[in-house]
Amino acid sequence: MNLTLDHIQKSFGDKEVLKDISFSAESGKAFGLLGRNGAGKTTTIRILMNVFPANAGTVFLDGRPIDYDHVSFGYLPEERGLYPKKTIIEQLVYLAQLKGLSKKDSVASVDWWLDRLDMSKYRNKRLDTLSKGNQQKIQLITALAHDPQIVILDEPFSGLDPVNAMLLEDVVKEEIAKGKLVLFSSHQMSYIEEFCDSIAIINQGRVAVTGELSAIKHAYIRDKLVVKTSDPQPILQDFGDMCSKSEQGDLLIRMKSPDDKQEVMKHLVENYDIDRVSVFEPSLNDIFVEYAGDSK
Repeated sequence: MNLTLDHIQKSFGDKEVLKDISFSAESGKAFGLLGRNGAGKTTTIRILMNVFPANAGTVFLDGRPIDYDHVSFGYLPEERGLYPKKTIIEQLVYLAQLKGLSKKDSVASVDWWLDRLDMSKYRNKRLDTLSKGNQQKIQLITALAHDPQIVILDEPFSGLDPVNAMLLEDVVKEEIAKGKLVLFSSHQMSYIEEFCDSIAIINQGRVAVTGELSAIKHAYIRDKLVVKTSDPQPILQDFGDMCSKSEQGDLLIRMKSPDDKQEVMKHLVENYDIDRVSVFEPSLNDIFVEYAGDSK
């Protein structure tokens, strides 16, 4: 299954929110949709889910305009929207029925997910008696209980402690392994980097970069060296503004050109006490800052 957003545009009155959004995602993989607050991620998701239409552009599924009558979505919104005074089982079964399951199948699916997420003991409790993390797990069940083909998770790890975050990681991996199309939107880059094969970074209503994360990293300009040394001061002094300390304590040297790599590495090894020198490999956070910054 291939999902493609093709030149999506959206305005609200005189405000143009999405100017030209195009990207593709495949089932059996996770896709990361990234951007700063206000970049257009939520509007993109709402158009994808047919909450409201685009002014221009088309959403395709396997090369044809998507037929929303025959495609099921599971959505975990960033802003939670369950009923605090209702019992867990009551509202989960009700919401599963709204997604097309029978009463019997809804109860069976909800009970399976409550057990999978170690939440069965809260089955008959009111939502507002649960911790924030456990409420998040209940919200996740609303997105998955009806076995959707496309799963959209907006800040799914928000409020989860490390143990529950690991549990959610396992669930996400299981959904991907089932051949679901999983779309992440998050500011927690470590999770996106762990799960997502491909990404799109939206900046001011346009896609600043999209594609396989490995290819985007490889295309990142390779004009920096990482130097590990027990004696950094001589290098800091000699390289001046070209050299700085990284958060990890290593030295980061920005070269005038990527073509200077071999010459600078040779100079470092021959003239300083070097433990290791390598080309700087960007993290997803580095790429995000590069493409989602104000200068783009």
